Amino acid sequence: MEHIANHLAALNFYIDSGVDEVIGTTPVDRFAESQTAPAALAAGVRAAAPSSALSLAPGRPAVGPGATPAAIPMPPRTEAEATARALAAGAADLPALRQVMENFDLCPLKKTAANTVFGTGNPAARIMLIGEAPGADEDRQGLPFVGVSGQLLDRMLASIGLDRGSVYITNMLAWRPPGNRKPTVEETTMCLPFIRRHIELVAPRILVFVGGTSASILLQRSDGITRIRGRWFEYPPEGVSNIAGEAARPAMPIFHPAYLLRQPALKRLAWIDLLAIKARLKDIT
Repeated sequence: MEHIANHLAALNFYIDSGVDEVIGTTPVDRFAESQTAPAALAAGVRAAAPSSALSLAPGRPAVGPGATPAAIPMPPRTEAEATARALAAGAADLPALRQVMENFDLCPLKKTAANTVFGTGNPAARIMLIGEAPGADEDRQGLPFVGVSGQLLDRMLASIGLDRGSVYITNMLAWRPPGNRKPTVEETTMCLPFIRRHIELVAPRILVFVGGTSASILLQRSDGITRIRGRWFEYPPEGVSNIAGEAARPAMPIFHPAYLLRQPALKRLAWIDLLAIKARLKDIT
């Protein structure tokens, strides 16, 4: 009977951690995956482009202190990624992009998600916020940042005179990972063309990356959020082409509201970052 009690205890632990469904019968070592993925990505980049292409363009300085050259984007590694690139490039406006994403069935996350969570707010806003992925509340309602962390984000925006009518909010991924797990490298790579096109179509004056995942992927940096938060960078980074050929725009990573709920002492730093964003908005008015 002891082994039954142990199994029940493990099941309760998974439920308390947010695991609400089984998606496979073979265990996946995410720790090993996270260690090998950056090395594989770097090796692919070196093979795809000459070493001279990895340097910063002459006369274009890095924006953040300690900023490093970004990697040249790799060619599509899968059919799904190539399809996503083609569909994103062909979307002429936000409704068209939403339609192609809702019809895109090659991402496995879509099979377990209830809704495609596209975006909310003002598409003509000067500032665009990008989180990681929808949670359970967002998946049910089909809107980003509507749960507890979304309520905190609303209060953070209000503290600098903003609301959902004066910003545009979306996520890196449009579909909720089961159990709110961290998305895999394959999943983020597959969805990357959609969020890049999303940014180009909204064309904000300022980008805010809410949390470390969106910041590290879109800025192509390996630094943790505690090191890059509150610093200004350029998006797209050097070496990343954009479909519309637009000029780079300032981007700042900030702590995710869900992280602040677990680490309330960091709200002081979050307030400093919000003030910097407010000041930058005044500069571009």
